[in-house]
Amino acid sequence: MRWQGQELGVADAAALPGLEHLDGLVRSVTTPDFAGVTFHEVMAKSALNHVPSASAMPFDWTVNPYRGCSHACTYCFARSTHEYLDLDAGRDFDSQVVVKINVAEVLRRELARGTWRRDPVMLGTNTDPYQRAEGRYRLMPDIISALTESGTPFSILTKGTLLRRDLPLLTQAATQVEVSLAMSIAVFDDTLQKAIEPGTPTATARLETVRAATDAGFRVTVFLMPILPHLTDSIASIDDALTRIKAAGATRVVFGALHLRPGAKQWFMRWLHEQHPELVSSYLGLYPGASAYAPKPYRSWLAKRVRPLLRAHGLDGRAEEDAPPRAPVAGLAGRSTPRIVTTSRGRAARRPVGGADPARLF
Repeated sequence: MRWQGQELGVADAAALPGLEHLDGLVRSVTTPDFAGVTFHEVMAKSALNHVPSASAMPFDWTVNPYRGCSHACTYCFARSTHEYLDLDAGRDFDSQVVVKINVAEVLRRELARGTWRRDPVMLGTNTDPYQRAEGRYRLMPDIISALTESGTPFSILTKGTLLRRDLPLLTQAATQVEVSLAMSIAVFDDTLQKAIEPGTPTATARLETVRAATDAGFRVTVFLMPILPHLTDSIASIDDALTRIKAAGATRVVFGALHLRPGAKQWFMRWLHEQHPELVSSYLGLYPGASAYAPKPYRSWLAKRVRPLLRAHGLDGRAEEDAPPRAPVAGLAGRSTPRIVTTSRGRAARRPVGGADPARLF
């Protein structure tokens, strides 16, 4: 253990770099149930994060109950955010997890403000709300309840099978607000999955969660992302993935090529050197210098490969770069009973539950 808890507002020379004055710091926790992971519990000052319109993201607001993620995906684009705490984007991101223990309480206060317009809120944009820490801290039930009771539609993107624990609560929430669920599954080969995202549940376990959510009445989107050049972009790999996604009951697929943003790029390339040195020169060609995105010719080639397979499997889908405009999230499938929805102007509008496209927020 690299650091012990400290008093609020008191610097500690033994603290991890950047955490000695971390606002709201309460304590650090390690437990045998989470070997190698340190949880840094903080009292958050805010819960809702506004996404600038210039970001081109199809949502305006997010909630992130955690910082850092024990899923340990080598390619995770959020790795660089740990550097704001003077932690590294590599092992520290995987093992030093900041937990906002009062996030639901703060969220309730923010949602109660007269200025809140009940815009859609997205969970899972930065670090996974259903990573293993959620099994210990159980922050999501109160977050879901706060959003629901305030009349705020919301969407969840996760790789975590802990989502199944909250399906009864989410099903109830969807009778009052619009709720959308999406599961991220990038790798369907168990050996590669354990090598490249060692803290995640298996693809099979995640597909079982998709099936459970589908059986609960949700139209579930699967993010087939990132597709890894020379590792998961073959016709056989994509066809196998879509076959299994379809069998699990998902209705929509969003696909996209690997991004290698700063922080993630260095960590991923280190992994590639160790695990697939034969591919290093190819990746350097695809992602030269500071480039974070695969070149357009590769992305176009990938889309031409994926789209016919989507049609063959009867799946709706789109490429990540074909992002739709900002729009409401979707609700439960198969429900047409009208309910009262409060609009952003405070007027009551009659709308059927589940009438929106489940993937439009993404």
